[in-house]
Amino acid sequence: MKSVILAGGKGTRLKPYTTNFPKPLMPVGEKPILEVVINQLKKANITDIIITTGHLEELIRAFFMDGKKYGVKITYSVEDQPLGTAGPLNLLRSQLTETFLLMNGDVLCDVNFLNMIKYHKEQKNAATIALTKRNVNIDFGVVKVTEDKLFSGWQEKPIFEYLVSTGIYLFEPESLESMPNEGFFNLPDFILALHRDKKRISGFLHEGYWLDIGRPDDYEKACNDIVNIAQGI
Repeated sequence: MKSVILAGGKGTRLKPYTTNFPKPLMPVGEKPILEVVINQLKKANITDIIITTGHLEELIRAFFMDGKKYGVKITYSVEDQPLGTAGPLNLLRSQLTETFLLMNGDVLCDVNFLNMIKYHKEQKNAATIALTKRNVNIDFGVVKVTEDKLFSGWQEKPIFEYLVSTGIYLFEPESLESMPNEGFFNLPDFILALHRDKKRISGFLHEGYWLDIGRPDDYEKACNDIVNIAQGI
């Protein structure tokens, strides 16, 4: 199975760290986050990896080269202009002839890839989205009113639970038929296009650790957490 890792973003939310340094090379513990991801994929016997690059591409390529030192095969797909989170797949259509994994290159997560792949196959999905639970705390009293503004209820500082995307997906090659053939295109639009085309999409619930290191606070948390979760990744 091929894995496509998205590593072409500019990491604007992590500036100034990423001004002259690509976000996938940001160290978490003793290793860049992208190296952690590659090692996880290898443990799941996913060793054919395509890294999509753009911003500071030459640094990523110089660090990982062909992947031999990690026991995997790495090739690169370079964006001449930003293509979004799904658009880079257009450059790879001829290579994505079987079920493939697509994921962000800045996710610290102990998801079980093998279980996710098994679930995807059993469900006969066109797409599977790895999901995790997140709570949103509202620090105010939430007041409910009717259409004519009459009071109907009060919740003091409620906590709402949502399922959010982890940035990890499995797709069948046929799913690419729901995408435009070129240009900028994001993953939410891709999933919505599949849904409009009545393709089967399921969520795979991940109940372990997950963190997107896109913001300074989350990056600092990842650096603190890596020691405790290293066994799981």
